[in-house]
Amino acid sequence: MSDSSAAYALHVSSVGTELIARGDWTALSLRDVPATLQREIAQEQVVAIDISQLGRVDSAGAYTLLGVAPPAAREAMAQREDLRRLIAILDPVLARSAAPKPQFGLVPFFAGIGRAVVVQANDSYQAMSFVGETVVALLRTFLQPGRLRLTPLVSVMHETGLRGIPITVTMNFFVGAVIALIGVNILADYGVSSYTVEMVGVAILREFGVVIAAVLLAGRSASSFAAEIGAMRMNQEVDAIRVMGIDVFDALVVPRVLGALIMMPLMTFCSDIGGLIGGLLASWATLGITPAFFLSQTLATVEIQHFWIGMGKAPFLAVVIAATGCRQGFLVKGDTRSLGKHVTAAVVQSVFLIIMFDAIFAMIFTELDI
Repeated sequence: MSDSSAAYALHVSSVGTELIARGDWTALSLRDVPATLQREIAQEQVVAIDISQLGRVDSAGAYTLLGVAPPAAREAMAQREDLRRLIAILDPVLARSAAPKPQFGLVPFFAGIGRAVVVQANDSYQAMSFVGETVVALLRTFLQPGRLRLTPLVSVMHETGLRGIPITVTMNFFVGAVIALIGVNILADYGVSSYTVEMVGVAILREFGVVIAAVLLAGRSASSFAAEIGAMRMNQEVDAIRVMGIDVFDALVVPRVLGALIMMPLMTFCSDIGGLIGGLLASWATLGITPAFFLSQTLATVEIQHFWIGMGKAPFLAVVIAATGCRQGFLVKGDTRSLGKHVTAAVVQSVFLIIMFDAIFAMIFTELDI
C-alpha cells in the first residue's frame, strides 16, 4: 500500500450517501479530514463505506470511520483484519461516548434508583455465591486435611491475629474507659453510680469487644486480603495458579478465612480484657472503686452468657470479613485504579456487614430473651 494522505469522496444516490475512503487514514495523514467529513455529511445519511481504496489505518482513522458508519458498514469493515482489531478496541470508547447524558426529573431519578437496586441485588447474589463456595471449600478441607496449606495459614494467623492484638486491646481500653465515664455521669444523677460496673461489663463483653475487634480486623485484614489477591490478579498469578491445576480457593481463600476464623475469638477475648481494664481504671479514677471491688462486682452482676454471646459472634464475623476481602480481591481488574477501588470496597462492605449482622444478632437475642 502506498503512503498517501487521507482522502474521501461522497457518492450520493437515491438510497443514501456512500463514503469512499482513499489513502492512509492514520493520525499523521488525517489532517483536517475528520472535521470536513463531519461538516459535509451533517445533512446526509451514510448508508455504506467503500474501503477498497483504503491504505493504512490506525485507531484515529478507524475512530473517524466508525463515527459515521452504519451497522451494515461496520460489518463490512470488520472483514478486514486490522479494522476488526481496531473496532474491538474502539467499541467500548464509542459506547461510553454514545451513552445518554444524565437527565433531571422524576423519571430519570427513579430509573437511577432502580438501576442501583438491580446492581446491588446482583452484587449481593454474587457475594452469597462466593461465601457458599468458601464454606464448601472449608468443609472439603476439614474432610481432607491434606489440602490445607500450613505455611500461608500460619502467616495469616500471625499477621491477622497476633500483630492485631495490641491495637485491638488499646482501642477497646479507651472504649471501656469512655463507657465508664458516660455511665458515671448518667447514673450519678439517679444515685446508682455503682451500676457503672455492670454497664461496662455487659457493654464490653456482649457488644463492643467483638465489634471493635471485627472492625479492626476489617480495616487491617480485609483490605490486606483484597490488596494481595488483587495484586496477584493484576500480575496474572491467579491465572497461573489455575493453569497449574491448583484450586484457587484452596490456595488463596481457605488459609485466609481459616486464619481469621481461628484468631478472631482470641482477638475478641483480648479486646474484652482491654475494655474491662479501661472501665476499671476510669471507675477507680472517678468513683474511687477499687480494682478488687470492680472485679467482684463484675463477677456478681454480669452473667456469663454475655461473654459467650460476644464470643459466639466472633467466628461468624471472621468468615464474613475474610470472605469479603478475598472476593473483592478477585474482582480486581488489570489496573491500579481498580485495585484501590476494591480494597476500599472490601473495608466498607466488611464494616457495613459487621454492623448489620450485629444488629440482626441483637434482635434475635432480644426475641429469645437472652
